[in-house]
Amino acid sequence: MTKSNKVSDDLRRPKESLSEVFRACEKSQDFVRHTLTTQYEQTFTYTFFETMVDGQLFKEQILPVLQKGSFSTLRDVKSLIPIEDTEISADPIEIEKRLISGYIFIQFEKADPYGLLLRAPSVERRAVTVPEVEYSVLGPKESFVENLDVNLHLLRRRLKIAELTVENITVGSLTNTRVSVLYLSHIANSENVNTVLQRIRDIDYDEIIDSSYINQMIEDNKHSPFPQLLDTERPDRVASELSRGKVAVLVDGSPTAITTPTRFIEFFSAFEDYYLSWHIASIYRLIRLFAVLFSIFATSLYVAVLTYHTELIPMDLLSTLVISREDIPFPPIIEALFLELTIDLLREAGARLPSKVGQTIGIVGGIVIGTAAVEASLTSNILLIVVALSALASFATPIYRIGNTIRLIRFPFLIFAQIWGIIGITILSMFMIIHLLTLKSIGRPYLEPIFPPRSNDLRDAFFRLPFSLQFKRSTYVQPEHGKRFSIRELLNKNEDIDEHID
Repeated sequence: MTKSNKVSDDLRRPKESLSEVFRACEKSQDFVRHTLTTQYEQTFTYTFFETMVDGQLFKEQILPVLQKGSFSTLRDVKSLIPIEDTEISADPIEIEKRLISGYIFIQFEKADPYGLLLRAPSVERRAVTVPEVEYSVLGPKESFVENLDVNLHLLRRRLKIAELTVENITVGSLTNTRVSVLYLSHIANSENVNTVLQRIRDIDYDEIIDSSYINQMIEDNKHSPFPQLLDTERPDRVASELSRGKVAVLVDGSPTAITTPTRFIEFFSAFEDYYLSWHIASIYRLIRLFAVLFSIFATSLYVAVLTYHTELIPMDLLSTLVISREDIPFPPIIEALFLELTIDLLREAGARLPSKVGQTIGIVGGIVIGTAAVEASLTSNILLIVVALSALASFATPIYRIGNTIRLIRFPFLIFAQIWGIIGITILSMFMIIHLLTLKSIGRPYLEPIFPPRSNDLRDAFFRLPFSLQFKRSTYVQPEHGKRFSIRELLNKNEDIDEHID
């Protein structure tokens, strides 16, 4: 056994006694362990982490009862203290877990293994604010926060039915992070639910800090640049996905939820689409899809055409291109890579700096560097426009992860365009399509409804048809109950009043 494996086994080894638990805890200066004598000459010891316990609750509701009350057993103490979540335990593992979670442990004697656990956590939480990543003009202005209980409240407030099921799992040998898996028991496919639960239970990692960890660990193909699970900060979107038969995952300490199974087309659908009329929402979706295609292929096509296929350029445009490149000493691929890397550097610098400074750096830096590059004959003004539009188009995607993927795959297309021209772009496009066809989201087809083709699911894919036509849930989720409402009843309700008059 190597030294690293031995250390890992020691970290995971459970404590065998209370004294061992207390010895480990006493190394921390925020660990409190005091003995107190009541007015009836009864002695007890209380133990807790002062940084995890609500000090005001302890001083006002627990300590006065212990000092003035008369009791002889732990059950007497349990009945006197006005706290519902109490438990008598002698299990060292359970006591350690509860102490770290904000419980107070009370014993009559230090040598007594049994004690009373009182729940009194100090809850420091961020207020529910407006979504920052998925902001929308219309619709609710609420986003998830880092507190799991608050996030569950936001969802239960939207889905007021008993069938909303929550299953909790603790993941991470060091962090002991609480993970909640949510689904509607009468709609969600049991195979999807069991797959998600099993994959989360199989996670063997010491730290789970955010839902992004879970996202990467339970997806089907961990080597694909394409996200196979959809993450969102909007409670309304998660509630809608649950009503369609999907499974959601919430992680304590993370303001982002995961929903699955997911289709590729869903990454280009903003939830604000459902707050707009179906005509406008459908147009916006088509614009986003066009923006993605433009972002991927525009710069690589520019390089391919100027390098190998100049005969494809109209004569009127060719003269403009020749004039713009007459003083450029570099081939198109060097220009394109220079500008693409510059824009990515500006984007990364703007994201890492404070918000006000980052916006200034992005705008001023882009203008100054772009103008200077053209004047210094390092790049042509036409390519600068193409690359800027490509970068702008990549930001049209409403989901952050797919935007990163699009910005990443632009570089392989540039390289293939330089090597083989349009044939290289075609070859790489075929490989990408084949890869997308093989991807799955917890076992469900990723490229549905394109493959396998399903006409019912096209009602809410490239277009968003009216709600009156979306009377069935998506087929790829395989819900237990596919019908959302009766189309006959809807048609009867929509009859004009004069149709019933003789």
